[in-house]
Amino acid sequence: MTAAPDPTSPAALARRILDANAYLTLATADADGRPWTTPVWFADRDGREFVWVSRTERRHSHNIGVRPEVALAVFDSTTPVGDATAVFADAVAGIVPDEELPDALAAFNAKTVASGRPAWEPQRVTGESALRLYRAVATEVWIIDEDEQRVPVP
Repeated sequence: MTAAPDPTSPAALARRILDANAYLTLATADADGRPWTTPVWFADRDGREFVWVSRTERRHSHNIGVRPEVALAVFDSTTPVGDATAVFADAVAGIVPDEELPDALAAFNAKTVASGRPAWEPQRVTGESALRLYRAVATEVWIIDEDEQRVPVP
């Protein structure tokens, strides 16, 4: 018999945070290292891959094009001071390759439809469209514990 997952584990806490929030804060840097942050509406795949739609001409999109290393945070800004929890990640970002678009778009659309919005058709993020589906694949994911120490999320 398989034991039930521990609801207090870092992975369970991270899953609750990701499921309860619609936006992640994406941190990028340009070729000179000048930082930029922006919120993006996102969906995740197994807490390790984060997908969002952006215009290719936006500052963060340009930054990803020249420096794909990014950082991100997902948190509930309505949480009282001292009670905040968040998921953090270092990742490598880019436009989702065409051959991987169906699976990534399916993950994005699952959250889109669950939020009451219509699914995205592939042509909205391919071809002549100014929009693309981006992803950040985590190289490391963590939460911060009650002692403000990093706790890896497996």
